[in-house]
Amino acid sequence: MSTGPRRIVCLTEEPTEVLYALGEQERIVGISGFTVRPAQARREKPKVSAFTSAKIERILALRPDFVVGFSDIQADIAAELVRRGVEVWISNHRSVAGILDYIRRLGALVGAGARAAAWAGELERGLEDIAARAATLPRRPRVYFEEWDEPRISGIRWVAELVRVAGGDDIFPELAAEPLAKDRILADDDPIIARAPEIVFGSWCGKKFRPDRVAARPGWEAVPAVRTGHLYEIKSSLILQPGPAALTDGVRELAARIREWARGAGMRQ
Repeated sequence: MSTGPRRIVCLTEEPTEVLYALGEQERIVGISGFTVRPAQARREKPKVSAFTSAKIERILALRPDFVVGFSDIQADIAAELVRRGVEVWISNHRSVAGILDYIRRLGALVGAGARAAAWAGELERGLEDIAARAATLPRRPRVYFEEWDEPRISGIRWVAELVRVAGGDDIFPELAAEPLAKDRILADDDPIIARAPEIVFGSWCGKKFRPDRVAARPGWEAVPAVRTGHLYEIKSSLILQPGPAALTDGVRELAARIREWARGAGMRQ
């Protein structure tokens, strides 16, 4: 007998990806307009929200018995829906372990706990395999991950953890511990230049990362990553959603670029 909510609205991408992977997509009645994965969700489900806004009346018209969102970013949306009588779950996970636990919890909520636990185990083993391969690299590069360019915002905790899994060391571990983007803002470029990243990853949510513009920043000619050309874009849909994509395609892309650095000019600096 099927259990759990039957009409779910997903305000962000990660619950949609999880429910599709678990074979529970029929429960979804609305999704975020920023959903990329899985592609079929964009064709099949009505889009009812963005990151910081939502079509409240349209959501209510879908008669949801459960709405899933993420973090303080969607607190106002959640509050309005709760006031209108809708049950809302706002997850607030910010780490790799948190993402794995999120998959298990969401699966349990829809009566697919065993499948979710098994999948989370597979994802965890995949990360262990990537970390084992990374451990064979001759040296770990210093990595700067930039979530936004103006102002500069460094990577969130799960990104920094995945950089480590992939074989690199995030140059701002103290900032990665901060859950809010406003607390990861760099007032100027001096700390970045001083920590001399050997690889720069950019994931500017909503716009394309421009390596040429990064390389042209004043003072950045001294940055090893600029001298050797190791500046790469990681699509935000792969790494900045706290869900399965980051633990699969996202971390694999990080690892591939780090291995490329290890094979090439990075090791000859």
